[in-house]
Parts: sequence; C-alpha cells; structure tokens
Amino acid sequence: MVLSNPLRKNSLASNRSSAEEPRDSDNGDDVEVVSGENSSVISHIISQLRPGADLSRITLPTFILEPKSMLERITNFMAHPETLLPMPTIDDPVQRFVAVTKFYLSGWHIKPPGVKKPLNPILGETFTGWWDYPDGTRAYYVAEQTCHHPPKSSYFFMAPEHKIRIDGTLKPRSKFLGNSVGSFMEGIAVMRFLNRGERYFVTQPNMYARGILFGKMKYELGDQAVVRCPETGLEADIEFKTKGWVGGTYNAIGGCIKETKSGKQLYELSGFWHGEMYIKDLSTGKKELLFDATSAKPTAIKARPLNEQGPHESQRLWDPTTRAIKKADQKTATDEKTKVEDEQRREAAERGEGHVWQPKLFKAAPAGDEEQLDWIISAQIDNDAPPEKQTEQILAIAPILPSQEMSNRQHSQKQTQPQPQQPPQPQSQPQMQPSQQPQQEQPVPRTTGTAQQSQPAPNTTYMFPQQGQPAPRTTGIPQHDGATHQPSQTQATASSLPQALSGMSIADGKGANGTAQQPPKKWRPNMPIERMGTYGPETYTDAET
Repeated sequence: MVLSNPLRKNSLASNRSSAEEPRDSDNGDDVEVVSGENSSVISHIISQLRPGADLSRITLPTFILEPKSMLERITNFMAHPETLLPMPTIDDPVQRFVAVTKFYLSGWHIKPPGVKKPLNPILGETFTGWWDYPDGTRAYYVAEQTCHHPPKSSYFFMAPEHKIRIDGTLKPRSKFLGNSVGSFMEGIAVMRFLNRGERYFVTQPNMYARGILFGKMKYELGDQAVVRCPETGLEADIEFKTKGWVGGTYNAIGGCIKETKSGKQLYELSGFWHGEMYIKDLSTGKKELLFDATSAKPTAIKARPLNEQGPHESQRLWDPTTRAIKKADQKTATDEKTKVEDEQRREAAERGEGHVWQPKLFKAAPAGDEEQLDWIISAQIDNDAPPEKQTEQILAIAPILPSQEMSNRQHSQKQTQPQPQQPPQPQSQPQMQPSQQPQQEQPVPRTTGTAQQSQPAPNTTYMFPQQGQPAPRTTGIPQHDGATHQPSQTQATASSLPQALSGMSIADGKGANGTAQQPPKKWRPNMPIERMGTYGPETYTDAET
C-alpha cells in the first residue's frame, strides 16, 4: 500500500542517506550479478544521464524487468489473508492498530529474486482479479493506469464479508543517482474498516537498486513510512534502514507506534522486513514476534484466462513480453515490449496533443484529507449495504471472475429484475398461425365512396384500453365507418392487422370466408364495384381500385 506525503523523512538511524552507495553487499535473494553484455547495455543508457535525471521516459533493458505489470505487483500487499482478515474483528483500538501495522509489514518480502522492476503500465491498462479465502469468502481487486506522465496506478480492493476496503494510487518517480537508481514511491492508500468507521492512511518506503555500474546489484528499501488512523489518534512511524558506509546491515526496520497528539510511544518495532520482525510493549517491556516472513506463504491473486481478457488488460497485453522474460530471451522480450510501447505512442498521437485523458474505471477523488488519492473507483459501492449487494456492485465495475461464473451471476440478477408490463391482449381474438402471418405490413388501400354495408358483423370486438392499463399499440391507420365515411373511434391493434389484411386479399389472396377474390374489373365513372371486405361483401361507388 502506498503513499508518500509531507510526513516522509530520510532514514535517521543509518550512517548515510539513502542516495549514498554501500561499500559492500550481502549474498541472497536481493543481490544480482550482471553479465558483461548486460552491464554494457546499462552503461550505454546511463552514459546519457546525469545524477538526479528522471527515468520515467527512459526505456530500460528487459533483463532487469519483473514479468508482471505494476498493476499486478501492487497485489503483493494483500497477499497475506491471515494478517488481513482478522483486523476489523479486534475490539481493542490499540490492538487493532497493532494488527494493521503487522499487516502492513507482512507484504514487503514478496518479490522476485535479484533486482527486478515491474513493467510500466500503459495509459488505460487495467488489471482485475480475486482471492478465494479459506472461510469461503472472496476479495476483489480492480486497477487501472490513470496517468502515464507522470505515472499513476490507481487501485481498489474490497473484501465485503470482512468489511475491508482499500483505495489507493501509486505514483512512482524514478531517478538516476550515480551507481544507484531510486524509485520514490509517492501517492496514498486509504484502508477502511466499514464496521468500525475507521480509516488508515498508509505511505510506502522508497526502493533502490544499488551497484548498477560496478559491483553487485542490490535491492534495498529505504526511508520513512507512516501508518496513521485519524479516528483513533494512533500512528506508526516506521524506518526502512539502508546499510551505511561503516557498519549497519541490510533490510533492517525500526520504529514505534505512538499517540499522534501527545507523541507518547506505546510500542517499539524492530527486525528485518525479509525475516523476523518484533514488537515491544514499552509499558511492560515485553518483546514478542510480530511477523516471520521466512515461513510466511503468500496467497497470490487469481485472474481470468487470457482468452477472456481484453487487449488492454495487463496479463494479455504483456503476455508475449513476460513469456520471453521468463525464458531469458532478451531479444524477443525487447521486441515485444517495443511493440506495446510503439502502439501506445500511436494511440497518443491519434488522441492529439491537447487531449485530456479520462480513466475508464476511476474518477477524480473529492477534495479533503483523501484528495491525494487523485483517483477513486467510479462505481458507487455502498459501504453500508449487505455483502451480497456490495458484491453485485463490485462485479458490475468490470469483468473480474471467469466468464461462466460471471454470466451465471448476471443471469440470476436478471431474473430478479421486474419485467416490463405488456399491453393487454383481447381474449376473443383468434391467434394467428405462423403460415397465416403476413411477411410484412402493407399499407391498407385508401377507399372513397359509399359502402353499402354500414354495420359490422355481430362478433366484432373493439379494443378499448381498460382503466389503469396502458392503451394497446395501434397501427396508426384509421378504420372508417361505412355510413358516415369518417374515421371511427376504434383503431386496429397490431395483433388485429393480419386479420384485416387477410380480408382485403393482401395477406393470402382470399377473402375472410376463404373464397378466392375476383380480379378487379375495368373501372368506369359511377360504376359500382363489389369486393370482399373485412366483414363480408361490400359494394363501392366511385372507388379507387
């Protein structure tokens, strides 16, 4: 989880600043030996830079890249459900804050061997996934790259049954520092316990790759991070220590939990973020193990299969690149990565220079103490709703679960939605058989003159809307009264039109009684014309035929 704010400070306990270089390095998963060929590539890139230069627009070689996007890398911080899920159930506010601190420290050991940097997401890239927990519940994750220059990765996490929600935006800034590269992690994350009405603002330490020009490459976390809860008035001030020129060690942490207003320290923190971490109660002097990263087993996020993902979803977008990275095929990895980056440039050129990008899944954060989030999920998630309702709202944001399960959920939701009321149908109207249906509605011939038969058949049914019911849909073709030559008050419904057309020899060439109609005679002025109408034989004078 992520934030760098005015509270961030440089490491105080170390004998040097984080930007300085170590004199030696330890062996282990945080160390990587760069081959001569790869070292030449790095040297060529760095020869064009000066200390302090911004690396956000520099294309880095693929051999230092982790085979996953930053949007997916963020999920490392939610990968220990054994520390995550119990937090909202703890009644004592101080012990609840201690549990939050434990959760925060539990994710830093999750990283690939050596010194690796995740892939920079392209603008509009998204990643979604979920966790299945041992108690049968689930948590959901949605992330999007909301800005490219400067890079901003916005994310949303929620475990509805456990009343936990996290909103965050990560804003890394990379700089060249001589024999090091520093990634300064700005941004903010806000974790909420919905059953407690509490918020926990979290910052993140900076990350350093040491020895990129000479010596062994070494990964370090450095500087200050903060966990703060304004509702309880508690704060954890945590220092990620970097190794000094003289003495010191790698991967050490130190810090305290204190009251924000008074500054009174309650607990002391110590240990190693990649190993055992301890907490000491300053009121009793008792020290105990807080978290052991050496035996912890993270729970990785699950994602939909690649064939169900869109072209801008992380795993599908970077799949050719990541497969090549895993095979150590640097040429293919570079070629595939270049294709993605070139396509991003082409899309940017099409949008134009003055175009303001609007994220698909996130919206601007409201003003206030959470303003540094920059972006929050755009969907309306009701924090007070039951878990089932919250799950429906989350799944409506974007595809998260595999398609079959998603479609099943959508189908069940559709079944519970009220269906629109259909217009009433006449009970006395015979139902047309498929063979009797006209292929298309033909215009009813316009007639003039006097119809000799003015009364309808006794079984004629008029379609009037009943009180409280919508009027039946009409064809818009008026029915004429044979005696007055005026449009009647009754209009034919859509369902009665085929019968009317059949009687006029339009549908099947036969009259209403099934007999074939004679072809029209050559018309002369004042000559009576007899033809089969809707209700039987009708005679017309001066009719247009």
